[in-house]
Amino acid sequence: MLLRGKAWKFGDDIDTDAIIPARYLNTSEPEELAKYCMEDADPEFPNKVGKGDIIVAGKNFGCGSSREHAPIAIKAAGVSCVIAKSFARIFYRNSINIGLPILESPEAAQAIEEGNEVEVDVAKGEIKDLTTGKTYTSAPFPEAIQQIIAAGGLINYVAERVRKDG
Repeated sequence: MLLRGKAWKFGDDIDTDAIIPARYLNTSEPEELAKYCMEDADPEFPNKVGKGDIIVAGKNFGCGSSREHAPIAIKAAGVSCVIAKSFARIFYRNSINIGLPILESPEAAQAIEEGNEVEVDVAKGEIKDLTTGKTYTSAPFPEAIQQIIAAGGLINYVAERVRKDG
């Protein structure tokens, strides 16, 4: 899976309340959640982000409550992946479950600037900052996790397996 987009930069400890504020949790509709994605971290983000864009963040991205709404809002806003120094573990797993690629790369997270054009090869764990020409690495997901992400999430993956295996 090859992804390409503009980088949007956020700092350390971006919690799930900054990703999707609790005041909008009266819905679980992805399109509605997307309207408020990252609103408390950057009020203009929902209006600026484009399809395929990439969030680049510091350490402990997605900390806080375990709400699955956070990665759903990010994905529904059009973000193709998140690159961070590190992720909160529950956010990490929730992202895989809904098919949002996330890559841990402290070097890339530090070096990539907002607005840079970034290309990510999820299968290889390769991150290219096309603006600077530099390449960074992230540990690639195991094949089973790559299949879940490629299917669009765990529910889609399981449904495909049930259809195949009859």
